[in-house]
Order: sequence, then C-alpha cells, then structure tokens
Amino acid sequence: MNNCLLCESLLDEKLTFCDLLTLKKPKARTCDDCFEKFQLISAQHCPKCYREGTCEVCMDCQVWIEKGKEVCHKSCFVYNEAMKDFFSQYKFQGDYTLYSVFTEVLQKELKGYSDYTLVPIPVSAKKYQTRGFNQVTALLEGTKLPFKEVLEKHDTIAQSSKTREERLQSQQCFKVKDNVQVPTKVLLIDDIYTTGSTLQLAKEILVEAGVKEIVTFSLAR
Repeated sequence: MNNCLLCESLLDEKLTFCDLLTLKKPKARTCDDCFEKFQLISAQHCPKCYREGTCEVCMDCQVWIEKGKEVCHKSCFVYNEAMKDFFSQYKFQGDYTLYSVFTEVLQKELKGYSDYTLVPIPVSAKKYQTRGFNQVTALLEGTKLPFKEVLEKHDTIAQSSKTREERLQSQQCFKVKDNVQVPTKVLLIDDIYTTGSTLQLAKEILVEAGVKEIVTFSLAR
C-alpha cells in the first residue's frame, strides 16, 4: 500500500485481472481527490500560448507578436491554486519525489513530438546548489523519454520574485553549453509559462546557435 505524495493518505490501488496478467498498470502516485484539483486547460484557450479563457490571441502573445517574436506553445494545466501548492512544495521546498506526479500526463503529451529533440530550460548553478535538482529535467527523467541539456543559465533574480512588467523586460540569461551539438528541431520545455519571457530568451539563443525550428511546452500555464 502506498501513500498519496500530496496529502499522504493511503492509496486504494485496485488491480484488474488484466493488470495482473500484463503487469502494466502504472503505480498510483496521488489520490483521486488531490489529482482532480488540477485543472486541465479547456478547448477555450489562446491558440498561441494555451492561456485559459479565450479563443482569441491573448494580450501577452500580442505583445510578443508586436516585437516580432513567434509564439507556438502548448500547455496541459491551468496554474490554479492546486498547481501553485504543488510547485511550492516541489520547487521551493525542494520535495524531489513530486517529479512523478505528472509522469503519465507528460509521457502522453510528449510522445507526440518524436521528430523534435526535447530540451529542458536549465536552472542556474546557484539555484541547483540550493534546490539540489532541476525541476524540469526531473519531470522529464520520470517519463523515460530522451532529452538533451543544451543550455545553461547564469544567476539572475528569480522569475517568481519579479513583477509581470519586469518579466517581460528580462535580460538574456542563457547560453549554449560548450561542446554541445545543437539539434535542428527543438521542443523547449519549462515547468510554468507566465509571460513567455523565459522561453523567448532561450529561443533567441537557440536560433543564434543554428536551430531551425523551435516549439515550446510547459506543464502549467
């Protein structure tokens, strides 16, 4: 018997006869009550960045388009209170075990990008030392899908501590790692999409390095 990673209640894992024969039933990581608090992005979303609640191009995307920046992003979940609590525990309290909460969702979503090289957004060396892990690469490791760490990041003020306006005006903080072969097609992956600044900065560096096609993805928007 296992416990829910979020509320620690006992999980009632019921196996069917087929599960016992195939041994393929995924191990439950959260209880239904906890997982149902996460809100999938509905069909009514911005066609560019998946922002919930509008079928028109949202204001954030209009700003990027006016700057000549392309937005081609997909996300799975709304950044609601449950997701905020998840990331508070996962990122800011450093609970590494939570990397597996969304493994099945990410496996399903990312398998559709088999023509792309999955490239995670890095964390700075200082942040890695403090937290002990990169939350994005941990999510990807859980899926068992191949990915490539192409970028590195120097220390900056955390995005979570910036205002919306400050995020939109963020300065370049990424570079391509030394002696890394840059892929032709990239799926750039982050944990949370807020204004898109982080992904746009990373895209800028990848384009300069010779990447021909870049689309982006995040767990939450």
